[in-house]
Amino acid sequence: MSATTPTRKPKIVLSQTDHDRLSTLAQTIERRNPEAAEELQIELARAKLVADHRLPEDSVRMGSVVTYQIEGAAPRTVTLVYPGEADIDAGRVSVLTPIGTALLGLSPGQTMPWTSLSGDLKRLLVISVIQNDALLAAADKDRPALHAQAG
Repeated sequence: MSATTPTRKPKIVLSQTDHDRLSTLAQTIERRNPEAAEELQIELARAKLVADHRLPEDSVRMGSVVTYQIEGAAPRTVTLVYPGEADIDAGRVSVLTPIGTALLGLSPGQTMPWTSLSGDLKRLLVISVIQNDALLAAADKDRPALHAQAG
């Protein structure tokens, strides 16, 4: 990547609920995966927080179906999910991956610099965001049961 490529991060917006859940997730994984926890905490700290009902419909949140493009590559569509729901073959990307963390809180037209797992600085462009309400409702309904099973 050339030295002239901007690395300034765009403004992002998150719902209070996503922020609270992701903050807990970052704290939970801090010992196991300090790099992912730190990257997530950095994004959470710089996000503008809004009440859930005030989150713009086109902002990437947990459960969003996002079409994005990394410079020089074909567009890709993924669903942003929690780590236990991730399945790259099914297009479900964990929020703890570099791309998942980079997508969080963005809207169509925004570009975001991010560092790949290989350490390369790249930029992605969000093309579209669709809210998967059925997925969101299922995740909210099942989440307490998942916690109960883990205990």
